[in-house]
Amino acid sequence: MPVPKIQLSETWFDTAEAERIALALAGRVAGNGPFGQKVEARLEGLLGEGRPVLLTTSCTHAMELALLALGIGPGQEVICPSFTFVSTANAILRAGARPVFADIEDRTLGLDPDDVERRISSRTAGVLPVHYAGIAADMGRLLDLARSRRLKVVEDAAHGLGASFRGRPLGTLGDAGCFSFHETKNVTCGEGGAVTFADAGLAERAEVIREKGTNRSAFLRGEVDKYTWVAEGSSYVLSDVLAAMLDAQLDKREEIQVRRARVAARYREELGAWALTHRARLPPIDPERQGNDHLFYVLLPDEETRDRGLAGLRARGVMASFHYVPLHSSPYGRSLGTTGELPVTDRVARTLLRLPLHPRLSEGDVDHVVAALKQALP
Repeated sequence: MPVPKIQLSETWFDTAEAERIALALAGRVAGNGPFGQKVEARLEGLLGEGRPVLLTTSCTHAMELALLALGIGPGQEVICPSFTFVSTANAILRAGARPVFADIEDRTLGLDPDDVERRISSRTAGVLPVHYAGIAADMGRLLDLARSRRLKVVEDAAHGLGASFRGRPLGTLGDAGCFSFHETKNVTCGEGGAVTFADAGLAERAEVIREKGTNRSAFLRGEVDKYTWVAEGSSYVLSDVLAAMLDAQLDKREEIQVRRARVAARYREELGAWALTHRARLPPIDPERQGNDHLFYVLLPDEETRDRGLAGLRARGVMASFHYVPLHSSPYGRSLGTTGELPVTDRVARTLLRLPLHPRLSEGDVDHVVAALKQALP
C-alpha cells in the first residue's frame, strides 16, 4: 500500500529551531543549562499555579520521577487506565509498584471514578489519571476520592499542555503532573517531558533524583560551593540542545493552537450531521473542560465499521489510526494478574478512529480527509 500523502501527525519546524539549537551548541549542551532553565520558567508561567517545573528526557521519565519523589514503590499499587500508552503503566512498574487497571468513562475516555473506587485496596497508594486527547478526566470526583482515601494523584497530562479543567491547567490539579514533548505533541523537541509538583519540598527531592542523586542543581544556582552525592537517583535531565528546540516551539505555541483549532472546528462542522446519521460520536464539548485540540477522533458503532473506515482512508491517501490496544489485554498486561471486566475500554479500543490533526494541514487537506471518510463510510 502506498504511503499516505496526508499524515496523522507532523511537526512544524523552520529556521527558528535551527537558530536556537545553534545558540545552544555555542554554549553548554548538558542538562540544566540556560535554555533548560528558561524553558522551565516559561512553563511555570504557562501553568500559572506557582508550581515548580522540572524538564525531563520524556513524559515516561517524568512519571517515574513523580512516583519516586512521592515515595511510591514496592508493595504498593497505583490505579491507572488500561486505555493509555504503555508509558503510564511502565512508570508505575519502574517505581517498583504494581499498576491496577480501571475502566474509563464513556464520555471523556478518562478514568471512571466509580471503577477506581471499586479497585482501591489496602495496597493502593495512588491514582494516575490520563487526560486523553487533551480532554480532562473527571478530576473533581477523582480528587475527592483520593483525598478521602489519602491517595496521591499523578496526572498523565502527556496530551494536556494548554488544556484545563474548571479553569485550572491540566497537570496542576494533583500532587504531580507530567507532560510530553514527543514529536507527536502540540509542542515538541523530538523527545522530552516535564513534571510539576504541588509541594516545593517534593520538587526539591525530585530535582536531586533527576541529577543522579546529587545536589548539582543547587550548585549551579550558587547555593552550595560544591556538589556531591546526597541520595539515590538517576539521570532524567533534558539536554540543553533539546531545551533550545523547545524554547523555539513555545514561541509558536499560540499559532500552533490556532491552526489545530481551525482543523478541529472544520471536522466538527463537516462531520456533525454525518456522525448523527452513522451512529458515530465526535470528541465532547464541555464548558468545564477546555481542550487543546491535541487529536481528533471518531467513535464508530462497531469494530467492522471502524476497520472499513481505516482501510478506506488509507486507500485514499489519508493516514488514520486506532488508539490503543488496551494494556490489560496485552501479553505483558495479562501477566500482571486478573483485572476483571473493562467494558468501556474494550469497546472504545475496538471502535475509535483517529483523523489527521497537526498545524501543517491546509484547508484542502482537511476537505480531502472529510471527503475520504464519507466515501469510505457513505
